[in-house]
Amino acid sequence: MVRTPSTMLPLGTVAPDFELRNVDGRMVDYAGAAGAKGTVVMFICNHCPFVKHVADELAALGHETMPRGIGFAAISSNDVSSHPADSPEQMVAEAEQRGYPFPYLYDDTQEVAKAYHAACTPDFYLFDGDRRLVYRGQLDSSRPGSDVPVTGQELRAGIDALLAGRPPCEPQIPSIGCNIKWKVGNEPDYFPT
Repeated sequence: MVRTPSTMLPLGTVAPDFELRNVDGRMVDYAGAAGAKGTVVMFICNHCPFVKHVADELAALGHETMPRGIGFAAISSNDVSSHPADSPEQMVAEAEQRGYPFPYLYDDTQEVAKAYHAACTPDFYLFDGDRRLVYRGQLDSSRPGSDVPVTGQELRAGIDALLAGRPPCEPQIPSIGCNIKWKVGNEPDYFPT
């Protein structure tokens, strides 16, 4: 398990558009996933131990904050030829098992991951209602094998600040997780080699 940090895309970055297939077969774009007050875009997958460690909290966070005007889009960009557990068919089962209330989308070309400068799973981005990045970083400080409980504290603080009209919370600490499994020859230039 390689511990890869998020790239920490600059605050204020405008959310890139996307249109990807959801686990229910329909196409979902940024506007279709967006909430009236803000939107969380997260890069996750099925097999990563870091994602498995927080997956139930992601579902709970979605159930808690979506009614408050926060939209969510979970995106898997891993190469399924090398990691078949992350295939769209397996994503359907994962979304059902976890009770994800948000779209779980498959980025087959990996172009959406590149547009967001995603590096790891999980990787979190919170955009305001104008699609400007206000938080990027870790869900919380819990990691697989640690004694730190999974609370979603940092992302929750970012969401709470956004909903209260306060400036982004500081400091913002990079997420840590497994690297995105890039297709051979498709590695982005921002990804460490």
